[in-house]
Amino acid sequence: MGDYIVDEAGNGAVAAASPPNQRGNAERQQSPNPNPDLTGHKLLILTPFDLPTGWADAARARYPGLTIEHNRHNPWVGSGGPPEDVDWSDVTVLMTGPVLPSPRDAPRLQLVQLQSAGANYVLEHPLFKDTKVAFCTANGVHGPQIAEWVIMTYLAFQHRLPHYLDKQKECHWDRDSHDMDTLDTVHQRMNLVHSGILGYGSIGRQVARVATAMGAEVYAYTAHPRPTPESRRDNAYYVPGLGDPEGVLPTRWFSGTSEADVNEFLASGLDLLVLAVPLTPQTRGMLGQAQFKVLAEAAEKTEEGAKRKRGKTYVVNVGRGPVVETGALMEALDEGWIRGAALDVTDPEPLPREHPLWRKPNLIVTPHVSGNSTHYIDRLMAIVDINLERLSKGERFINQVNKKQGY
Repeated sequence: MGDYIVDEAGNGAVAAASPPNQRGNAERQQSPNPNPDLTGHKLLILTPFDLPTGWADAARARYPGLTIEHNRHNPWVGSGGPPEDVDWSDVTVLMTGPVLPSPRDAPRLQLVQLQSAGANYVLEHPLFKDTKVAFCTANGVHGPQIAEWVIMTYLAFQHRLPHYLDKQKECHWDRDSHDMDTLDTVHQRMNLVHSGILGYGSIGRQVARVATAMGAEVYAYTAHPRPTPESRRDNAYYVPGLGDPEGVLPTRWFSGTSEADVNEFLASGLDLLVLAVPLTPQTRGMLGQAQFKVLAEAAEKTEEGAKRKRGKTYVVNVGRGPVVETGALMEALDEGWIRGAALDVTDPEPLPREHPLWRKPNLIVTPHVSGNSTHYIDRLMAIVDINLERLSKGERFINQVNKKQGY
């Protein structure tokens, strides 16, 4: 697998607070000058969904100089080309998905607010590569619902729910087919692998909050050491009252950027391993055959593993499918190197009907839906609120993508 970097970068450069000149994005220097009314700025929102009630009126009242346009184009459907009914020439802030204008068409653009936690689909676009336009993600929007999905699938496996649902379809009362071998979460160790701009990020911190409340122990893994309380703080967006913004829940903190560092973490005796890393060239295939064998070897050293001849760890992937080598995962399931797995993302994706992964034992697969929530747009617009305020004050944007790292 080789060395790879899973760095948690800072929140980016100082955001421009006044419209740029007409020399074009590539030549523009960001300005820290405040612009309290956002005079001369235009926010274009590309989403088919209704905005939160009263959001636009409140934004206009707060920033009298800001023009807001809501275009109900769905940036996630179709060829991905920009809508033809948009005048990009005066747009300075854009909320979108994969749909982006060319740098020439949008010379005044300063900020792109993505509607997703990942930025991998924009990394090769000229607007990202060749300009100083800031890109920000929706990190933090997904934490509550994905944490619920992680815990739901783990408990479903622990309590044999897929088996009993199958028996329900057969109208079969199957109470006596299993011994008293159901594992609850008390004293289990839930280990969270997160990286990118958030390090031990919003999803992991909310999983940690829920898992800790259930009596589990949490380990965290980040690229750089987090020895001080300040270094463990999360300065990105999170839903108020949730998560672990102070970074106080993990009982142990692993760090490093090499395969050996990650393998040390995987060998620490994991009951649940949650992967929510961004997809980058460095993280692609980060969990391969060698890593699954490390998990298996760690299990063999436990009394339970030695007795049952099966893996200890349950693997959950809610990040991106290619982070896990699919062939290695199937081998790990077949050989019993892990207890089971839950995937909301796969490689390939969508998973073809004939793919053998569907039929693997102890596996739960859902079609990339763990981040869905009726609160999604409300939380996303909360991030837009924060970034508009920071734009008006000439401060750093929240959730800004590090263009060198790609997340």
